[in-house]
Amino acid sequence: MSAPLWTLDAFLAATRGEARGEPQAEITGISIDTRTILPGEAFVAIVGDRLDGHDYVAKALEAGASLALVARHKLVDLPQDGRYVVVDDPLEALRNLGRAARARTSARIVAVTGSVGKTGTKEALRLALGRSGKVHASAASFNNHWGVPLTLARMPEDTEFGVFEIGMNHAGEITPLVQMVRPHAAIITTVQAVHLEFFGSVEKIAQAKAEIFLGLEPGGLAILNQDNDQFDLLTFLAKTAGVERIQTFGEAEGSDALLENYAVQTGSSSIQARVLGQEITYKIGAPGKHLVRNSLAVLLAVCELGGDLALAGLALAELSAPKGRGAQTRLKLPGGEAVLVDESYNANPASMRAALSVLGGMQAAAPGRKIAVLGDMLELGDAAGQLHADLIGPVEDSGADLVYCSGPLMRALWERLPREKRAVYAEHSEALTERLKDELRPGDIIMIKGSLGSRMGPLVDALKQEYPAADEMASA
Repeated sequence: MSAPLWTLDAFLAATRGEARGEPQAEITGISIDTRTILPGEAFVAIVGDRLDGHDYVAKALEAGASLALVARHKLVDLPQDGRYVVVDDPLEALRNLGRAARARTSARIVAVTGSVGKTGTKEALRLALGRSGKVHASAASFNNHWGVPLTLARMPEDTEFGVFEIGMNHAGEITPLVQMVRPHAAIITTVQAVHLEFFGSVEKIAQAKAEIFLGLEPGGLAILNQDNDQFDLLTFLAKTAGVERIQTFGEAEGSDALLENYAVQTGSSSIQARVLGQEITYKIGAPGKHLVRNSLAVLLAVCELGGDLALAGLALAELSAPKGRGAQTRLKLPGGEAVLVDESYNANPASMRAALSVLGGMQAAAPGRKIAVLGDMLELGDAAGQLHADLIGPVEDSGADLVYCSGPLMRALWERLPREKRAVYAEHSEALTERLKDELRPGDIIMIKGSLGSRMGPLVDALKQEYPAADEMASA
């Protein structure tokens, strides 16, 4: 029988809490969501922007939670016969629990940040390190002020490799998170024009991403993209932060993980590379040059953490694009099939170019067409109009036959499109739903992408509901 994630005594010591009622002696997991909580897990009543976890405490206890971690001033409003650990601030107690989890493990830890590619790189690391030992990694995109401590708090003591994704929208957000994680290796996938509205320049974004160096363990390794325009600045910032060891990945000669050759097929990529002087050939079970490049950083991290390079390369064949980030589904249509590429999770200029590049590498079966359905990229500030207009080059390179545009910002691209490529423009994404369902043909490849706020996800759902999936080519 496996050991519990936490004993009550260890949980109390870590959170500095006080037991009320009869909390269970063993805690099997940590949850903040009553929709997915399992019996034996501790429920943490976090107060968020929209919801207060204390409103769901009764439901968590009914579902079999071992205890609820709650705020002292909320106790009077909670069921009197509940199982509680009482603290001043549940979120701060969760942070303390995460710090305790990090302190008790001897795991080798890697942290990932970057303007794009964080989640895909995290999943690749999970697979690659999993061939060499017990891996713990965050679920979904748990990369913010509650997601990182939650992931830490869920890390078993006997973990051998820990993988953490760290995100940010503003300067100063990464520092407290990485100082909890304390990685032995830190990867910055790339720095691009994302969240420009909050930063004003790509250089300031690089400075914020470089905060990841402030939590590196002594002697830790920074892994940087040598092909990125911000490489020199990131190198300077790493050295300024006291980082003595830097390794590089990319196509630039001299990279520690050098991409020598690659080929992208529908649904996969084949790579030849030289990693720390060792030749390696491997496949990735998803298409896209951005995934190819980031896989080099993954292999450097595997070597640094003590994993097996050859086994890591073999494991990457199992990588699939997550839902909303390139997952491909074959849709059954009358008379044939179409391929739906779901890129609806989010968008910025870099990820939009990457998605269009993947579309460019795909071949539509005659008489099918390549169709791009593009929604607004948000949080780009004063440069938004120009950045949308500049997508004309990537769209043309993709070979898209038809382009649907949604949102006021995408009008800048729409007006630059050749007339023969224009399908439909709409202010709001829902106005495209019926046209897409009516006009989809056998052989088509349709790629849907936009920022979350542009609501492109419902278009994906509508097509899947109208046309059942023939098979999942890449699932989360």
